[in-house]
Amino acid sequence: MAASMIRPTGNPRVRKEAESGFSLLEVVMSMVVLTVGLVSLLGVFGLAMASTQTSQQDMIAKQLANEALESIVTARNTSQITWPQIQNVANGGIFLNGMNPIYLAGADGIVGTADDAAAGEQTLTDPGPDGIFGTADDVQLPLTDFQRAILISPVYDAQGNLVSTLRGVNISVQYSTPQTHLPKTYVLTSFISQYR
Repeated sequence: MAASMIRPTGNPRVRKEAESGFSLLEVVMSMVVLTVGLVSLLGVFGLAMASTQTSQQDMIAKQLANEALESIVTARNTSQITWPQIQNVANGGIFLNGMNPIYLAGADGIVGTADDAAAGEQTLTDPGPDGIFGTADDVQLPLTDFQRAILISPVYDAQGNLVSTLRGVNISVQYSTPQTHLPKTYVLTSFISQYR
């Protein structure tokens, strides 16, 4: 019997498997994606900072609009003015037309009427560095960057008929901030009824 030969099976050359990892192109692409994400995140932070810096002006505008509406409603509730007077001057009422500086309420105690200019411009009092009102370091903040318009308009029902006992009140406060080039506007829309 012949001797059997034992042959090795498989390839005698041992192949090294390629090492796994990232190619240079993959690393560069991931850096580009990461950079775009970080730049957009920085833009969001910038927008948030600008919004934070204008929040005081936004709050002041809201309060000025509310002050005007409360003045109108109070004058109606106390019968200080009649229903026909709750209109703009152009329609025979007492409220000034268009944008006007922010004045104190005049002798009639109603904001947005002709006698307000004689009372002088309205200012806000900031408590100053010590944070306490009524001390020597209080700061007066003029409202020269603010203007207010009170528009009182008739209301119509669904069929187009005038509702004579209801009027629309649209109060716009326009103001500028150091961060924006265009003025900002806060608008308060409400209704006032002839009845208390």
